[in-house]
Amino acid sequence: MSSTVLAAPAAPAAHADPAAHTDVAAHADVAAHAGPDAGAAAAPAATTARRPGRPRDEDLDRQIIDATLAVIDTEEEITVSRIIARSGVSRAALYRRWPSLTTLIAAALDVGRTVPPEIPTDGDLRAAIFAGILGDPASLAPSVTAAGYSEARFRQRIRLVMGDRELQRAYWNSHVARRRVPIEDAFRAGIARGLLRSDLDVAACFDALAGAAYYQIVVRGDRLTDASTRDRLHAAFEVVWRGMLADPAQETAH
Repeated sequence: MSSTVLAAPAAPAAHADPAAHTDVAAHADVAAHAGPDAGAAAAPAATTARRPGRPRDEDLDRQIIDATLAVIDTEEEITVSRIIARSGVSRAALYRRWPSLTTLIAAALDVGRTVPPEIPTDGDLRAAIFAGILGDPASLAPSVTAAGYSEARFRQRIRLVMGDRELQRAYWNSHVARRRVPIEDAFRAGIARGLLRSDLDVAACFDALAGAAYYQIVVRGDRLTDASTRDRLHAAFEVVWRGMLADPAQETAH
């Protein structure tokens, strides 16, 4: 889908709705991670003094995002008119806040997700990285693969991004890429300690580990909370980890 630019028109009525997102069959399941869906729409924003650069009004932003999520959750085609109708904001307010329908949808799909915390690198690095990707049952810290919202919302995200490459790239650039940073930084720390190979491609290593986890939930339809799934992932992670070690003979090195 080409990006629908929401540039403010001279005469708003002359603008047609952007093209609808193409639906595709959902081929995904997701681990049942705790995390609330987006909250109820915020009350209409109060009038504020105008400052240079048209400051964003958080109340209106919340209304627009909530309305977008409501359209997504009903599996209706996503159009500006539907979002406006549900949010109660003006078309001009929407135009001022989001450069395209694609960026608005990407932001809505990320509601409820957080950036995982920094990975501790002064102890058992292997265990810390594995827990950072899968989550540690003894910790409430979010993992890289934790959805942070309901399974239904996760399925909707997969359906939308797989049906629209532009949305997929926008979501990657603005939201997904930043969640990789803690794990990739931990790899770099392992290289600095001499534990991991100096020629390691940290991005490729992240893809190998996280990709194994996503294969379980997106392709196999398993849940990351199932014991058999976690056992299979730990086995896969061990294979990748041994290939990352500076000294392959130290298979249990931490």
